[in-house]
Amino acid sequence: MALSLSNLKPSRGSRSNSKRVGRGNASGKGTTAGRGTKGQKARTGGRGRNKIRGMRRLVLATPKLRGFSRQGTETVAVNLRDIQNAFREGAVINPRNLRTKGLIASSDRTVKILGTGVLKKAVRVEGCLVSVSAKDKILASGGEVR
Repeated sequence: MALSLSNLKPSRGSRSNSKRVGRGNASGKGTTAGRGTKGQKARTGGRGRNKIRGMRRLVLATPKLRGFSRQGTETVAVNLRDIQNAFREGAVINPRNLRTKGLIASSDRTVKILGTGVLKKAVRVEGCLVSVSAKDKILASGGEVR
């Protein structure tokens, strides 16, 4: 028989009827309804389980959060030395191309090109932040920055 919505059943023993207490002595759970005789736990509304006692100790024992969390995104630095080694003459340098060459881990972050190293190729930089020294070197090699 194929399994379908019309013949689904819960597995044996997984479902059971709840005990009906306080429905007469013949039921086996009458009179005190399984609560024992007298006392606070036998009364209606007795025994509050969710009360937190000793809250002061609990508060003192938990480690407190200190400092602050950064809300801004981190900027990834790429040096001209790496661009010189990874790209050819006339290449377009943007976060996506830097990601495909493996110079950055994710193209979602802001990229800043720094001026460390020598650039001898004319390249076009788009969609990246560029330091002043890097911009001078890119323009000196015949490239452009957008």
